[in-house]
Amino acid sequence: MELKQILAARRSTRKFTDRPVPREVVDRLLEAAFTAPSSRNSRSTRIMVVTDREKIARMAEMRDYGSAFLKNAPMAFVIAGDREASPMWNINSAISATVLQLACVDEGLASCWVHVEGRPRLQGEPDGESAEGYLRTLLPVPDGWSILCVIAAGYSDFHPASLPEHDDAASVVFVE
Repeated sequence: MELKQILAARRSTRKFTDRPVPREVVDRLLEAAFTAPSSRNSRSTRIMVVTDREKIARMAEMRDYGSAFLKNAPMAFVIAGDREASPMWNINSAISATVLQLACVDEGLASCWVHVEGRPRLQGEPDGESAEGYLRTLLPVPDGWSILCVIAAGYSDFHPASLPEHDDAASVVFVE
């Protein structure tokens, strides 16, 4: 698939079939994600692959807003960064997560990002338990890692319409 096609086809998809993703596809997705650039080539991104459906359903409870759809995903990628490898771990991880989502499209999969970093578990309690803190009770997240997001992935059970036409000219400034 051409890059322009991948970019045009990528959508945040929250409905998945029960069809499992073959391990060789997961391996290619991970390989692609780790090709992402990182600050000073620190390679600080860390990824945890979760395929246990019960564990994923519990992960869907990490936030009381914006994560419930995760319970129906056949797999989830926990995108984290090693804080000791780079102070830019979150930027590096965001680039890797984006590459992973584009690779999903290339492999015929759909995905959706659930933000974790800095998010409270309960929207009405911004100073309460964090989404990351909750995930740490479920998953073996090493102490040196911080979680940026969770990417739900699988075969889509939804076919979104194309993006509407838009004019981004006002968002660009040329300095010549």
